[in-house]
Amino acid sequence: MRKSAILLSITAISLLISCSTERVNENHKSMKAIAEKNKQSTRAFFKALENENVDALADLFAEDAEHINPYASGIFPEGAKGKEAIRKYWSPVFPNFDGMTFPIDELYAMEDPSIVFVKYTGRINLKNGAGTYENNYYSTFRFNEEGKITEYVEIFNPIVAARGFGLLDQIR
Repeated sequence: MRKSAILLSITAISLLISCSTERVNENHKSMKAIAEKNKQSTRAFFKALENENVDALADLFAEDAEHINPYASGIFPEGAKGKEAIRKYWSPVFPNFDGMTFPIDELYAMEDPSIVFVKYTGRINLKNGAGTYENNYYSTFRFNEEGKITEYVEIFNPIVAARGFGLLDQIR
């Protein structure tokens, strides 16, 4: 009788471990799917910029989203709050340039798959053959459960930006 009780206990423990492992695997697959979806949306953000498509860009954001430029330095916009404000932020940008590209150097979903980190370069052709502005960027994107951007933080070197746009004397 004792051997059967031990066998029954071992079987029960094995079953619990198996069920627990299946749940962990399912959770891992779900987290990985969320991370991949958010990484695709991050790539779509840069594609919308390169295509100068403000509607596609704005559609990636949640209604209450926030765009944050922590190093605006009193020269550049600090960002925008809300989807429509983000649309208004980007609308006048595109006509000021003759094209832009944002090659991605690194793109990672974080341990929390609702957050994506990107290291990239901005290459912007200035109008009237005035040259090219180039800066290195680091950004984080935070997504909600629907896959919409709720927070976009853009970190760039404000000295390089000010120099590129002839605004060095305006840095505060």
